[in-house]
Amino acid sequence: MTAQPAETAVQAPEPARSLGLTGAVNARDLGGYRTGDGRVLRHGTALRADALHRLGETDLAALAAHGLRQVVDLRSLDEVREAGPDRIPGLPVAEIAAAELSGTAVTVERATPDGITLHHLPVFAADFDIYVALRDALADRDADKQRALLGNGRAAGLMTGLYRWFVTDRLARERFATVIRLLAEPDGTPLLFHCSAGKDRTGWTAALVLTALGVDRDTVFEDYLLTNERSAAIVDQIVDTFYTRGLMKEPELLLPVFRAERGYLEAAFEEVSAGWDDFDHFWQAGLGLDGAVLDGLRVNLLHP
Repeated sequence: MTAQPAETAVQAPEPARSLGLTGAVNARDLGGYRTGDGRVLRHGTALRADALHRLGETDLAALAAHGLRQVVDLRSLDEVREAGPDRIPGLPVAEIAAAELSGTAVTVERATPDGITLHHLPVFAADFDIYVALRDALADRDADKQRALLGNGRAAGLMTGLYRWFVTDRLARERFATVIRLLAEPDGTPLLFHCSAGKDRTGWTAALVLTALGVDRDTVFEDYLLTNERSAAIVDQIVDTFYTRGLMKEPELLLPVFRAERGYLEAAFEEVSAGWDDFDHFWQAGLGLDGAVLDGLRVNLLHP
């Protein structure tokens, strides 16, 4: 399970990895990546995405075709209230809303044997709450205050601090470990996990899963940075809208928040190395996971 060295040959992400959802452009499949021992991740078993609240009828039909068993929402209470609950085929929106308007972990069980179970696992840090920083920056249209909040590397520093917190905070580690346990459950897949942009909390979850399965570190980073390709058009649109509506004189100050940067994910792995002997040790002592979970993950996600 130990991470492969960075110099291992990189397998580039496939263009077809996208799930093709118009309302969730960063929704994609972890299937197809190769592990260090030559095994390949199954397609359609572990899916990562941005939030699902914008899905239209065509998207809902496409998502239903994946036969999802579980959906994990890592968004905070404020994010769900602001954006709205996920639209998930087979799960009533009212039930989702009732579950997600909670700061604690909540599960909405599937209504039918072939339905979908929703797990709401909020991951947010008071000191590194990106949503709050974004809201504060837009609430005050004073360019000097916005620059003071986000300029001179402060936005990037906020992001780096968030990724370090993913590893150092006990509750955050527990939430990420819960996603992995769900992926390892018998009949637990296909499973889709997501946050708001499908970039940070989702990105770290994917990095943990791929690393545990023995995918080399360079490929882990390739998967993480693929967000920039998937979300480029939306980011450009948001930046332009913030400027034209007069919300920000320098909307580019938010680019470190909107983009996936290699340094952010490196910061998380640095914290793993600083606190634990290796990834195996982190898996056991940091995430509280054992060999049985790893075996379940391999059974569910890897081709024989």
